[in-house]
Amino acid sequence: MARPKPPFSKVLVANRGEIAIRVFRTCAEHGIGTVAVYSDADRDSLHRLAADEAVYIGAAAAHESYLSVDKIIAAARETGADAIHPGYGFLSERPVLVEACEAAGITFIGPPARAMELMGDKQRARQTMTRAGVPVVPGVNELGTSASALAAAREVGFPVMLKAVAGGGGKGMRIVHRESELARAFEASSREAKAAFGDGRMFMERAVMRAKHVEIQLMADNHGEVVYLNERECSVQRRHQKVTEECPSPSPQMTPRVRAAMGEVAVKAAKAVGYSGAGTVEFLFEEGPDGPEFFFLEMNTRLQVEHPVTEMTCGRDLVWDQIRVAAGEPLGYSQRDVELRGHAIECRLYAEDPNRFLPAPGLVHKVRWPNGAHIRVDTAVASGSVVSRFYDPMIAKLTVWGPDREAAIGRMREALRETVLLGISTNIPFHLRVLDEPDFLEGRYTTRYIDEHPELTAPYELDERSANAAAAAAAFAVTRGRSGRSGQAASSTDGSGVTAWRRATRWRS
Repeated sequence: MARPKPPFSKVLVANRGEIAIRVFRTCAEHGIGTVAVYSDADRDSLHRLAADEAVYIGAAAAHESYLSVDKIIAAARETGADAIHPGYGFLSERPVLVEACEAAGITFIGPPARAMELMGDKQRARQTMTRAGVPVVPGVNELGTSASALAAAREVGFPVMLKAVAGGGGKGMRIVHRESELARAFEASSREAKAAFGDGRMFMERAVMRAKHVEIQLMADNHGEVVYLNERECSVQRRHQKVTEECPSPSPQMTPRVRAAMGEVAVKAAKAVGYSGAGTVEFLFEEGPDGPEFFFLEMNTRLQVEHPVTEMTCGRDLVWDQIRVAAGEPLGYSQRDVELRGHAIECRLYAEDPNRFLPAPGLVHKVRWPNGAHIRVDTAVASGSVVSRFYDPMIAKLTVWGPDREAAIGRMREALRETVLLGISTNIPFHLRVLDEPDFLEGRYTTRYIDEHPELTAPYELDERSANAAAAAAAFAVTRGRSGRSGQAASSTDGSGVTAWRRATRWRS
């Protein structure tokens, strides 16, 4: 049987790393040509090699390469790409890229510019949601000075959360508990937001201190169909950035009725801004004796980092849905067709000090990823790869599925123990501790989980099994001559510390 004609002939991904490879994979499955873009720092990157074509777009600094709209459009024209997928981060939520695509006659695989503008400005998003009848966290939308912030805080009531109007990724966010802290926190948050987003405007919300972070995945077409694809629990966070995600939420108060209510609110939010494509509505989810309350936080107008847990529990390829919708096709399924099967967990693996969560870029000498049924690894790192200091230090997303949460946790624990990363420190020890911690196992955790469990980031020693796996991989790297300069493998790490595996096994090269 002949393959149907693909909706596009060639797609350029205006991004790098694992998300670029993720999009290329779906395109290849459906006969669509692929184009990578790369900077000086990514000349030897896996995402460059994974595409059919690759175009150099500039220096390592993002503003000279991945954030340059002109260079992205020029690369698409040079290669004849008829569509651009933005991935996440960089230009993925910048209306300027959407407008540039329209001017160049190139399809943007994402929502319309107006929806981005409305939901990307947190202040306007709150106002839009309030008019649409979507519950929002009580707060004040406009803060001009630290004095106006103090007046607003007295009105809202301490503690309060300062947020950047153009914010994201935890930047420009601060919790303030007392009046004496407010002026300094306001100025610091505004400066951080100005540096990160070019916009120092701030707004304020009541700080909900015992809430979960639960989000609803949406998919919408241009024919009026909007569906929600269940929820994701994203409450394990450091510095307001997600580290572990799962679907469904383990909260005992996340019943089918509550899930449907949240989903319907998320659909209402999307329809209020004329949304199409993949998007996520984030909520604060507060458990209570009379049932939960939930409040709109923001809408992410792109594919999320944690989308694999949704794909593994509902059986859909969200990137393929994005591509079809961008080409003008109907979604092809409705809410009654959406399933929730089993349980999925994702751990974000970062090149970082697992005790302080500080980035630790460098050369990866040897990699061994886990494999087996219901284990998924999204990565752009292999033996010999360099984790660049210029970009986010995430090196992989490890996602597993199980028929229930207990089985998924067990499978994730084994997958992490089988993972070997020599040459860099990673947060694998942190994840292993979380998976054994009683409150996490029972689903009793909120966005303050890491702060309330300092033992998760205390100094550690490897267990014997992980240490032996590290030593074996390091020995293999040395015998095959892949350890870089002499003796380097002997001082490298499996992702659990600088020399922890050596102390545990007394192994030497």
